[in-house]
Amino acid sequence: MSTLEEKVAHYSSVNNDLGLGLKEDLIAKVAKGLGPSIYKHDSELVSCSNKEELDRVRENFLKGKLGFKGHEEDLDHAIKEACEAMGTSNRNKYRALFYALLVRRLGREDVYA
Repeated sequence: MSTLEEKVAHYSSVNNDLGLGLKEDLIAKVAKGLGPSIYKHDSELVSCSNKEELDRVRENFLKGKLGFKGHEEDLDHAIKEACEAMGTSNRNKYRALFYALLVRRLGREDVYA
């Protein structure tokens, strides 16, 4: 089993534990798209209490990768929903799951087709 496969298996387990309802295929594609960042503890996680990080998620992922040109308030609301879905007290908000939630929420699965 490759390291990517191990990560995807772990993320799928966390997905089931949190009841996020994400498809393993989407998790795998998002994890692969994140590249080496999933292998470093700090970059593997999203901090919902760090405004600068959430701004980077909006600018680099939602606008950059997914191509959203919409109102920042709408994108910020989607980010807030992802934070809440993963649990406000959950300290391990894995970036792959966080991004997969945003992809599903905003209907952009086609980016990972």
